[in-house]
Amino acid sequence: MNLSNVRRFAVTIVAAAAFLAPQIAMAASTFYGETVHVSTTNIKVRDPHTGQILSFEILPHFYRIFSANGKTTYQMKDIHNGQYVAVIYDQKALGMRHADDIYIMNNANQRLQKP
Repeated sequence: MNLSNVRRFAVTIVAAAAFLAPQIAMAASTFYGETVHVSTTNIKVRDPHTGQILSFEILPHFYRIFSANGKTTYQMKDIHNGQYVAVIYDQKALGMRHADDIYIMNNANQRLQKP
């Protein structure tokens, strides 16, 4: 490998790092609200205080729906329209919001206790 190839390789690595750094730095956020729409591929949640509605993509076989203590999981069929949830999400994949975790909450913004 000659010196010009090494320089090109180094420039390519630096350019790739500069492009990917903002995407890697994106942290997860949390959105609280009532579910407006639930399906196997997405969930729409409306914040009752601001009226803002956000849609979140869900991967197939999504299983990260938690109880109050975070130890028990629920299934997507357990989430219904009008139910209060907290969605922890990020936008790493092509800028689309996708749910990382969903917590089933009560209307006082507290996690539900499993009966």
